Amino acid sequence: MSWTIATFNVNSVRSRLPILERWLNDSKVDVLCLQETKARDEDFPLQAFVDMGYFVAFRGQKSYNGVAIASLEEPDEIVYGFDDGKEPVFDTRALSVRFGDIWVMNTYVPQGKSIDHDDYLMKQEFLRRTQRTISDRISDGKRVLWVGDMNVAPEEKDVANPKNKAKHVCFHRDIRDLFGTVCQGLVDVFRSHRPEEGEFSFWDYRVKNALDRNIGWRIDHILASPDLAKLSSDSWVYRDPRGWEKPSDHTPVLASFDL
Repeated sequence: MSWTIATFNVNSVRSRLPILERWLNDSKVDVLCLQETKARDEDFPLQAFVDMGYFVAFRGQKSYNGVAIASLEEPDEIVYGFDDGKEPVFDTRALSVRFGDIWVMNTYVPQGKSIDHDDYLMKQEFLRRTQRTISDRISDGKRVLWVGDMNVAPEEKDVANPKNKAKHVCFHRDIRDLFGTVCQGLVDVFRSHRPEEGEFSFWDYRVKNALDRNIGWRIDHILASPDLAKLSSDSWVYRDPRGWEKPSDHTPVLASFDL
C-alpha cells in the first residue's frame, strides 16, 4: 500500500485554506501535518477538512503557534504536547497521533529569536524533550515519523548563502549539533532521496523575489526510524503552492512509503 505524509507550515490555516483546498482536492495525502495554524480551537476550519474527507486533531491559540494533523484514517491514539509530566506541555507546538504501530509526531520547534534570548534555551530544551519522546516510543516497539517545521537547517546545503548565517538561531553550530544528536537513530527521508543542493522549503517574505532567486532554507523535515525509512519510495518539496496567490512563506514537503 502506498502511503503519503506531508508537512506544511501554513502561517495561518484560515488564510491558507484556499491553497489547501486547491492542493488536497486535486491530490490527496494520507496524513497532513500543519504548523503555525494561528487559530483558537473554536476558530479552526474543521468542516472544510471534513468536507475533503479528513479527520483532524488540532490544538491552537490566537495569532501564534498551533499544530494540526489531518488524516484519511482516524488515529488510534492522540497526544497533545509532551506527555512527560513536565511544564510547559507545549500542546500548541507538538502533536502526536498513532496508527497501529506507527507514531507520527508533528512539531513546530521554537525559532529561538536570538542566540542570547531565553527562547533559544527553550528551543534547545524542546528538542531534548522531543528526543526523549521519540526514544521512548521506539523502545516501546513502535515505528516513528518525526515531521514538521524544525527551525533548523542541518547542513550548509540546506540554506542559501550559509556563510552569512553562522550566528542565526536556525543555523548556529550549537543548534545544528543538538539537532544532529536528536536525529541519531533516525533517517532524513528527504535527503535519502534528494541529496542535491538548492532544495528548500522556506523562502522569507522579506527577501525580494526569494522564490524566483531560490534564496531559501530547508527547515521543514521528515525523519523516520530505520524500519520505516527503508520503506520510503520517494520524498520531495512541492514548490508550486509557494507561488500561488496569498501563499505561506513555507511550502509542503512530502514522503511516500510502501507499507
